[in-house]
Amino acid sequence: QVRLVESGGGLVQPGGSLRLSCAASGSIVSINVMGWYRQAPGKQRELVAAITSGGSTNYADSVKGRFTISRDNAKNTVYLQMNSLKPEDTAVYYCNADMVVAGRTTGYLEVWGQGTLVTVSS
Repeated sequence: QVRLVESGGGLVQPGGSLRLSCAASGSIVSINVMGWYRQAPGKQRELVAAITSGGSTNYADSVKGRFTISRDNAKNTVYLQMNSLKPEDTAVYYCNADMVVAGRTTGYLEVWGQGTLVTVSS
């Protein structure tokens, strides 16, 4: 079965950096958009950054200039480089991907990772 596996979350001080990784595995034919979402306590899940298979990106206003999303199509992996982290960046970060999966003809399959906790605190 297809899945997304995330890594890189943890505790970091304000102003520090973290790099999140998310690798897709399984019977994947292709992946369209990959992205990162986050959800803080008491708030709805929000899009942080997204990237298409061709490399086009978009970011939430709150992270522009600080975060960079990238992907390695050969490895089916998406990354989120987070710099100048702030306490308000604290959240569970989720990886998301739209995939064409072997044996399916109904369009893209939406797949979510299990989430990884990022805590920004001194």
